[in-house]
Amino acid sequence: MTQRRWLARAAFALILAAAAVMIGFAGLASLAMVAIGAVGACLVLANGYWFLARRGLVRWLAFGVVILAPIAVLVVFALNHVLWVGLVSVVLVAAAIGAARLALAPVAAGPGMPSREVPPPQRAFLIMNPRSGGGKVARFGLPDKARALGAEVALLDGPGPVDVAALARKAVAGGADLLGVAGGDGTQALVAAIAAEHDLPFLIISAGTRNHFAMDLGLDREDPAACLDALTADGVEQRIDLGVIGGRVFVNNASFGAYAEIVESPAYRDDKRGTTLRLLPDILAGHRGAALTATAGDTTITGPQAVLVSNNPYQGGDIAGLSRRARLDTGTLGMVAVTVNSAAAAVDLLRRGRGHGVTVLTAEDVVVDADAAEIPVGIDGETVMMATPVRCAIRPRALRVRVPRDRPGIRPPKPAIDWPTLRRLASFRSAPPGT
Repeated sequence: MTQRRWLARAAFALILAAAAVMIGFAGLASLAMVAIGAVGACLVLANGYWFLARRGLVRWLAFGVVILAPIAVLVVFALNHVLWVGLVSVVLVAAAIGAARLALAPVAAGPGMPSREVPPPQRAFLIMNPRSGGGKVARFGLPDKARALGAEVALLDGPGPVDVAALARKAVAGGADLLGVAGGDGTQALVAAIAAEHDLPFLIISAGTRNHFAMDLGLDREDPAACLDALTADGVEQRIDLGVIGGRVFVNNASFGAYAEIVESPAYRDDKRGTTLRLLPDILAGHRGAALTATAGDTTITGPQAVLVSNNPYQGGDIAGLSRRARLDTGTLGMVAVTVNSAAAAVDLLRRGRGHGVTVLTAEDVVVDADAAEIPVGIDGETVMMATPVRCAIRPRALRVRVPRDRPGIRPPKPAIDWPTLRRLASFRSAPPGT
């Protein structure tokens, strides 16, 4: 506690030092410089929104402002001979934010998901996609290493598409006592559903591109071969939840609206950036896609442009599903709904990561309806068309996951800067209860 209190005091001291540098070396000009910097930041954020939300000349004018505004601010500082003052002040403020986050970080990490000792599998069956993750399966020698541990390996090497679910069911019928996947999150979800159906342990090998599910289980994403340690006596078992949408399992999330509309485009796979820029204006303006309504528990959100439903909530109410989930066994869905219909709302969203246009909830079920008979839904990164209303639910502790005992684990999230709490920590009075 003493260390946290001194970190909080250091945060305030660094902010005062930044102000002192500005005032001491820039004099009255410091107030003007601060105002100019604030105006420049607002111009960048607002025009960034216009660049995404408009087409033609307006888009490229906005892009020009995004590029030129920071340069103009630097030029003004240089002409007033206070450029170094501004840079030193920025460094001091950044150090203050770092000290504040350390002061507000949890004293200790949570206990995490419980695990239990179980004997290693005798007939493990692993499905590996050689194309996943840019060829990680071959690069890390995963098939040979798995076979050396006694596992049967099936490679999805074509020539045509392979029915992964049928392959897993056949393995279960043949006596497999563990199912595993080295591939993307979508493939993992298909096989996880079958493992849960037969109450078999499930193994994840982090050979995908982003490995979100593996990350949230604390697995080693740099060395997929380390995941194979779970096949030995060094493996332990955890029980985790599964999300269900329209009868289909998802391990990460289901997305509606803007993201799903963009990914649905046939051009997206070959030109992600161009397709996103081309479609986003219509989506933000409400001219493309269905009008959505999302209901989580007793709360209904009307007209969101994007809805993300996750298997357990993301830390900090992540608006893009790119953060971490501290646990996968809470028995609840996370839901984030985003409504951005003005430059001001976009600036608020970009500046805080949250805002009036962002609703973050948890619930055991979520229903997404629309003014269309069916809508695209991104399920663990793969888009499918689903009839409305689309119902999402949670299956608590439905999946047995086998993981290595020795694994990197889950890093705690960066805490939000809570200035009232920070001020109480920095106080020289006795610490209030609960800090």
